[in-house]
Amino acid sequence: MTDLTLAAARTIVEKALAHAHAAKFKPLGVVVVDARGLVRAAEVEDGSAFLRFDIAHGKAFGCVSVGVGGRTLQKFATERPHFTTALGGLTRDRMTPVPGGVLIRDQAGALVGAVGISGDTSDNDELAAIAGIEAAGFKADTGA
Repeated sequence: MTDLTLAAARTIVEKALAHAHAAKFKPLGVVVVDARGLVRAAEVEDGSAFLRFDIAHGKAFGCVSVGVGGRTLQKFATERPHFTTALGGLTRDRMTPVPGGVLIRDQAGALVGAVGISGDTSDNDELAAIAGIEAAGFKADTGA
């Protein structure tokens, strides 16, 4: 298994934001957590709304806690709301079950962490996360 180094986490943040700037996305909050759910790197851009860090963290933490991408978490929320409510309690309401939360996998497929991004549409948040993850040499798992 590959560790998610601080350098790699910083690269993910930097490249995700570069993608967002090139695509003219709204200001973002980006949070990268390791496989234990601990924050390795985070940035909230100027002009971001008050809860951007919390939402981005909830996307990343939820994904790594359950081991699925944000699209699968969103499907759980729609199809199995009681399960999602239970997960919210178990994670002390630190889970945001929508796209924009993306698992980080090494080249062998092992889970090394997750990225959560918030600020634009969920689809655009997810695209920025994928760009950052791939730029750092990892595989992105959206749960699609």
